Amino acid sequence: MSILFPSPEWLTALQEKLNSDAHYAQIAKNWEGDMYFIIEAEGNLPQQVIMYLDLWHGKCRAVEIVAEAASHVPAFTLKAGYTNFAKVLKGELDPMQAMLTRKLDVKGNMAVMMRNVPTVLDFVRCAKEITHEIL
Repeated sequence: MSILFPSPEWLTALQEKLNSDAHYAQIAKNWEGDMYFIIEAEGNLPQQVIMYLDLWHGKCRAVEIVAEAASHVPAFTLKAGYTNFAKVLKGELDPMQAMLTRKLDVKGNMAVMMRNVPTVLDFVRCAKEITHEIL
């Protein structure tokens, strides 16, 4: 099955992957924080996409594509152009390097993010595993 990133189907597949992946559940067992992925229109993506994920102790409690960022007040916001998100998902850009070089702009408590690098990297692994088609 081919799931296009970014789409509601991709977001649902990510939620299912996170909730069924035993390794992620173990690594992320102490994670507490919801987040936005704000994907700026660029290249083949004609308009901005805002994805909301409610991540809590190794589970993804909710996902949603929202019309505007005011819909939630998440602990973290990751914002970047479509190209950089796609590069992370294709394995062409290291997610931690992308954050440190501001290719992925992160809002939220960076100390929490840096203390949880294994959780961040395993989250990205799960996202990569369900990503088969990029715009």
